[in-house]
Amino acid sequence: MTASESTGQRLFVGGAWVAPDHGFYEVRDPATEKVVGLAPEASRAQVHAAAAAAREAFGPWSRTPAEERAAVLARAADVIQRNFAAYADLAQAESGATTGTARGMQVGVGMARFRRYARPEPVETALPPQINEAGPFGGAAVMGALAVRRPVGVVTCITSYNNPWANPAGKIAPALAMGNTVVVKPAPQDPLSVYRMAEALEAAGVPPGVVNVVGGSTPESGEAAVDSPDVDMVSFTGSTAVGQRIAEVCGRGMKRQLMELGGKGAAIVFDDADLGSAVAGIGTTFSFYSGQICTAPTRVLAQRGVYDQLVRQLAAYASHLKVGDPRERGTVVGPVISAAHRDRVESYVELGRKEGALVVTGGERPSLPGGFYVAPTLLADCTRDMRVVREEIFGPVVVVLPFDDEEEAIALADDSDYGLIDYVWSGDVARAFRVARRLRAGGVGVNTVGRNMEAPFGGFKKSGVGRDVGSYALHAYSETQAIVWPG
Repeated sequence: MTASESTGQRLFVGGAWVAPDHGFYEVRDPATEKVVGLAPEASRAQVHAAAAAAREAFGPWSRTPAEERAAVLARAADVIQRNFAAYADLAQAESGATTGTARGMQVGVGMARFRRYARPEPVETALPPQINEAGPFGGAAVMGALAVRRPVGVVTCITSYNNPWANPAGKIAPALAMGNTVVVKPAPQDPLSVYRMAEALEAAGVPPGVVNVVGGSTPESGEAAVDSPDVDMVSFTGSTAVGQRIAEVCGRGMKRQLMELGGKGAAIVFDDADLGSAVAGIGTTFSFYSGQICTAPTRVLAQRGVYDQLVRQLAAYASHLKVGDPRERGTVVGPVISAAHRDRVESYVELGRKEGALVVTGGERPSLPGGFYVAPTLLADCTRDMRVVREEIFGPVVVVLPFDDEEEAIALADDSDYGLIDYVWSGDVARAFRVARRLRAGGVGVNTVGRNMEAPFGGFKKSGVGRDVGSYALHAYSETQAIVWPG
């Protein structure tokens, strides 16, 4: 039986492609509103069966030499590379990403993450010997020790809709590399790509039960993937509100958590900043995933000396971006993920008007024949108490506030429930780093919105719990065990 037939996509449970108990639902292209495919609706029992299969597979997989686990990941990357164009086309159809984003930032980054974790790293660290002056048996003794990282167990990976390749790969690959087994619950809006990832892993020789993919359009499958007694850890990317509910369930079972949640990134622009660089960086909010990204610099804090100039340049930048079908050459801003999300983003723009913000550009629905499009929108003359300033909009909308001095900039930036990634633009690099060190954020970009893919990634406050990316992900999907002996 093939994974995907004309009747719809099947679930991947215990190494087999299984018909869903609750049938299928339609996945639609947000650019055209056409049906891309039929995704499966797993029952609660099927999700629990997937977790049980992962539990059964955990022992043998965790004892498999790290080099052999790494080889599976490397072969999976090879399969992805061979099917790169087809996978990118599907990712684009499901998510509405532009061609460059679907190829480079979705499938390309997903493949790179499998290759990254196909390099085994040491899991044991020798600690300095310690003289124990008053041991339980009396007398001094020299004690040796090792810190050993061990796999957590069965990990539920709940992924975000804004990147159906890089996000799940960033969970699955390091979890498997550390010897865990996984139950993957893809985002309901674009799940088909994650099933293609499972096919690549199957072709790479991953043993039955090590990887399971179960999903659906209702909360049922996600809730079952969290509360299953066979699950030891939940890795979640999504909204803070959902993350809080997941954390409550995890708390009852003492399950480990890795949470990448919401963001409202502050972009501090000082008088001496390179405005061209700042505008280009802030402008990624309009184009990159159409603003559907938690790391976006959506909350601009401009020093008064450059406030008016920065607003003008941002407005000019946004107004010249081509909005439309992401498959067309020159398109920079594609659709948002759904009609419901488009309506939500538009409601925030209208709320901003009512709160007294000035709509400098955008604010109206683009005149296109179909699809879920939002015009790049800039709201100026905002104040710190406005909901458009405080709440995550998750669309191509940027708000701008003025500030007078460094202390006020830091206070405004930290006046948020979120603390994922902030940004500082200044010609005075010493000041930029001084400000960065004081910000309550998991990451700070200095004169850039770029990322170092080995740097720890995660948030302060309601932006999440834990860190991943690079070697930090291997730590996130492991427990540390101490082994002590007399020297």
